[in-house]
Amino acid sequence: MLKRLAAACGLLLIATTAHADNPRVLLNTSLGEIEMELFEDKAPVTVANFLRYVDAGHYDNLIFHRVIPGFMIQGGGFTADMRQRSVGKPIRNEADNGLKNERYTVAMARTNDPDSATAQFFINHSNNDFLNRNASSAGYAVFGKVTEGQHVVETIAKVPTANRGMHQNVPQNPVTIINAKR
Repeated sequence: MLKRLAAACGLLLIATTAHADNPRVLLNTSLGEIEMELFEDKAPVTVANFLRYVDAGHYDNLIFHRVIPGFMIQGGGFTADMRQRSVGKPIRNEADNGLKNERYTVAMARTNDPDSATAQFFINHSNNDFLNRNASSAGYAVFGKVTEGQHVVETIAKVPTANRGMHQNVPQNPVTIINAKR
């Protein structure tokens, strides 16, 4: 939309990290749409992995199962009844790609093993420098950025949460990813 507005006004937009040919994914959620641009040139393994899950319909009807305001919103693994959806093999951590865990960037969730990311992802709700790769940490691989729907991220970040079994910070009313499409 910004590109159309700029063109109508005769303005030239200069992208800092973005490229017009980068893949984009639209998350249609129960609270609105989130559009993400994926940085294939910076995180080719991670983007290919994420797009495989998108194309397979993996994210459809899953929830944002971990919401921590001022930190992040996480999804891509659980149904509304907290059943984990099966996933493929883990991928190599690409946190050394120069991208930072800044507000509205999209990164892969993982366990303590740096090379354990599969389908779960998170959207940073703050600048989370401590998640970046450094001398003492493998970091969390940023592979995209929310380009439209930041207000939806803000809305999700404000939902009331509670513990559900062994899971913490679970929205009391599920926030569902209705579908994810390129």
